[in-house]
Amino acid sequence: MFTNILSLNFFELFEIPVAYDVDLNELQQKYTALQQAVHPDKFANAGDQEKRLSMQQTSHINEAYQTLKDPVARAVYLLKLKGVDINLDNETTMDMAFLMEQMEMREKLADMRQQDDPLEQLDKLAAEVKNKMAEMPRQFSAAYDNDQLEEARELIRKLQFMQKAKKEIDELSASLEDELL
Repeated sequence: MFTNILSLNFFELFEIPVAYDVDLNELQQKYTALQQAVHPDKFANAGDQEKRLSMQQTSHINEAYQTLKDPVARAVYLLKLKGVDINLDNETTMDMAFLMEQMEMREKLADMRQQDDPLEQLDKLAAEVKNKMAEMPRQFSAAYDNDQLEEARELIRKLQFMQKAKKEIDELSASLEDELL
């Protein structure tokens, strides 16, 4: 059994470079291999200490995997590795133009059902959000790699806003589609 798993950071655990850009297929493969190696079922006949260690390791692997596969959580974790404490529940972007865009987008979403073709309008809005979201990870990665940590922190805040907007668009789209059926 791997006794040092609990002392490894998430990147070390999966033996991947400490970087924002992660090969999600490779991550999935390594996750599966690690889970197979330490899964509690393999230690059903072992002693209590081995069972407990297996559970702790499985939990650590799950937490690492969930963190690294999520773009925002991965970015937050990277900043924590560099000593930057960030709590997205208590922080918001200070970019007023960005916040105004977000407010306008929320107003559009609130009024979407009154549009002539709301699904078409949602598709356009989803494309806008997708385009904006595509650039933010690249910007974060560049800022992180150049130790521009406050800029990286700001980009995480914005990316979190965009993820939330995408989720709201997807939920409204699914709701409208259900109504049309």
